[in-house]
Order: sequence, then structure tokens, then C-alpha cells
Amino acid sequence: MSSTSSASVGAAPPVTEAPPPGASRWRKHATALAFLTPAIVFLTVWVIYPAIRTFIRSLFSDGGDEFVWFDNYTALFSDERVVTAMKNNAIWVAVVPAGVTALGLVFAVLTERVRWAVAFKFAVFMPLAISLFAVGVIWRIMYEKDPDSGVVNALIASGRDAVKEPGVLPTAKPSSEAVTGTPKGGIRLDEAVESGGTALIGLTAIPPRDMPASAKQAVEPDAREGGITGVVWRDFKPGGGTPGAVEAEELGIPGVTVELRSSEGGKVADAKTEADGTFVFEGVESGQYEVVVGQSTFANPFGGVSWLGEKLITPSLLIAYLWASAGFAMVVIGAGLAAISRDVLEAARTDGATEWQVFRRVTIPLLAPVLTVVFVTQIIGVLKVFDIVLSLAPEASRDNATVIALEMWEKSFAGQNRFGFGSAISMFLFALFIPFLILNVRRFRSENA
Repeated sequence: MSSTSSASVGAAPPVTEAPPPGASRWRKHATALAFLTPAIVFLTVWVIYPAIRTFIRSLFSDGGDEFVWFDNYTALFSDERVVTAMKNNAIWVAVVPAGVTALGLVFAVLTERVRWAVAFKFAVFMPLAISLFAVGVIWRIMYEKDPDSGVVNALIASGRDAVKEPGVLPTAKPSSEAVTGTPKGGIRLDEAVESGGTALIGLTAIPPRDMPASAKQAVEPDAREGGITGVVWRDFKPGGGTPGAVEAEELGIPGVTVELRSSEGGKVADAKTEADGTFVFEGVESGQYEVVVGQSTFANPFGGVSWLGEKLITPSLLIAYLWASAGFAMVVIGAGLAAISRDVLEAARTDGATEWQVFRRVTIPLLAPVLTVVFVTQIIGVLKVFDIVLSLAPEASRDNATVIALEMWEKSFAGQNRFGFGSAISMFLFALFIPFLILNVRRFRSENA
């Protein structure tokens, strides 16, 4: 029994026939080809064939019935809109990649130093989760010129009003012959007023919507010894009234700046009207004075910056794109920062380097490969930028904001049907990509060498 068991245990395995030479190598290639075939098919159908077909189409006329050689390419530099698009793309390439990389670097460093890093990362990265077309729609609303609608102009208006208070009225006119002047130079009582006198300044041509909400029934003040009193009111009574007389249903104008000037024209004092339009100057010496509603009363409120106008549309687009792309740069650069050895940074600090020197001479050089990735990726991205321009730029400003990709689409598919010219624009844009694609390939090879 034991001899049989030991014999069976010690028996050699059956000899199998060796595979023919090269079979294992071909099997490996077949497996690799099986995985690559779907990708090759999709690349051929959706990239290679369209690229070849587009180049061929660019050599024909817009109708496709005449071979024109390279006429479409020479026409690129004589078409005004295409030339503008080239200039705008140059601005995009000059500003956006560097701006996104710099912002991403700053944000990535901040996330390592603030306690609320998670919330900060979420806020910066969130725009990346939506399409650039949606980003354009969002910023188009934010750029509305009316400060009551546009967030950007509302913020500017808040800061401006904190420095320079707007006037309480946009405009007004004298209501009687006793009052003269204009909002630009000041509206004044025609007759001089002495100490102890009263000044009645009636204004008209004021729509009800422009009256301050705190306005109350106008009151004719009593004279005050040693002072000058007065009232500024909306001299309009429903159903008619007497110009120059304070009557029922007529409102005083609060917040009006009233100036007391000497007979030579110099300002002696100023005062603000109350809710009922009354004002008073105390301690007025004897003499004749001029009472004037100052022009600051009619200082127009901030009307908003025309961000979507012809002059500012390109900077507005750049700001919106930077807002949407900074999150990508922050995440990539943040991953590079996490990979840096802390021992190197601590060694630099131990040697006496300041935080700025550590950042400039240690951190940035170590992050150079990552910064290059972000920079080149952004160049490729801005060369093909299209959807944010389409959704953000209004029709009136689109000629000034146009880019190459948008021109290709409009010439070919937006009703112009200039397929030959549009194909030439497409191939020109493809040629712009080639240097950066080569740079990327060389970088990948150097990293994997």
C-alpha cells in the first residue's frame, strides 16, 4: 500500500507538446489587437476620416463643384471677421494659460494653509462640473448692465455708493418764475434771502417713481430769528394747484443738499432737507444770501458698466473662462504639491530660507512638470474655445468677441453654407494645434524614458 502511494506521488507529469515557435508572441499581439480594435475603429470613423475629408473639402469651392486649390486658405487673411478671430485667439493664448496656471498655483497653496480647505476646494472646483455653455449663460446674467439685475455691477455700485453718495433725484425743473437754474449748475431761489427769512423752492418734472420713499407732506416752515429756513418740495398737486405755493398732497423732498451762498457766490453753509422737505441754517449773520439746491442732489446713480459691449466683451469672456478653469489647475497642481517631499521643504527652511524663497526656489522648480501640463492643456483648450463665446457674447458684440472655432461654425453651419471656406478655417485651426501636440508627445516620452 505504501509503495503504491509513494510511486503515484513520485510519478512524473505527462509530457505535453510544446507550442510552435512564435505562437505565444502572436497570441499576445492578438490579445492587444482585440482591445485596440474598438478604439482604432472609433478613431478612424470619428477623427482620421473626417480630418482627411475636411482637408479635401477645403480645396473646393463652397458649393463643392469647383476645385480651387488653396484659394480658401488665402482668403482667411482677407476676411475681416476671421482676422479678428485670429487676434482674439492670440489674446486668449497670451492671457488664459498663464492666468489659469497662476490661479491654480495660488489656490493649491492656499488649500494647504487654510482650515476650511474642503469648502474652498468645493467652491473653486464647482464651476468645472458644468459645461462652458452653461458658464456663459451664468456670466451673461452676472454681467447685466442694470445694477439691480447684474451681480458684478451691483458689487461695483455698492463700493461706489460707499465712496460717493448718489443724488436723491435724477433731474428736476423749477416750478415757478421765482426759481431758476438747472440740475447741472444748481437750482436757486431768484431773490436773495436775509437772516430770518424763508426760502420756498418748488421743483417739478419729477416722476412719482423718482421720489424718495421717505417723502412726507411738504410743510412751509416758520421763520427763525438769526437763521434762514426753507422747504424743497415737489410742486405738483393732482387736479391742479398754485405754482410756488406749498399745498396739501404735495410732498417734500428729503435728502436734498441745499447750499447757502454769500452775495459774492461763495458757499457759507449747507444743509440736508428732512422728510417733509424742510431745512434750516442756524446762526446766519445779517446780509443777503442766495439759497441753491446743489448739483450733488442730481448726481445720477451708478448705471452699470457695459461688460457685454464691444469694448469689454473679450476681457469679460476671459474672466468667465478663468473662473471656470481655475478648479482644474488647482486639483492638478494640488496633486503635485502633495507629491513633494516635505523633507526638502523643511531642509530649505532649516537653512534659513524664508517662505517666499522656499516657494520660489524649491516648490515651483519641483512643480515645473505639473505646471507645464496645466499650461499646455490650457493652450489647447483656448485654441478650440467656442461654446462660452456663443452663449455669453450678445449678437451686437459677437463680431468683436469672435474666435476661430466660432467662425468655422458660423461660416459652415449657421446659415452661410460656406463649407469650403469653413473647412479651410478648420484645417488652419488644426495646424495651430500641431506644435503643442508635438510638445506634449515629447514631454510624455521624456517622463517615461
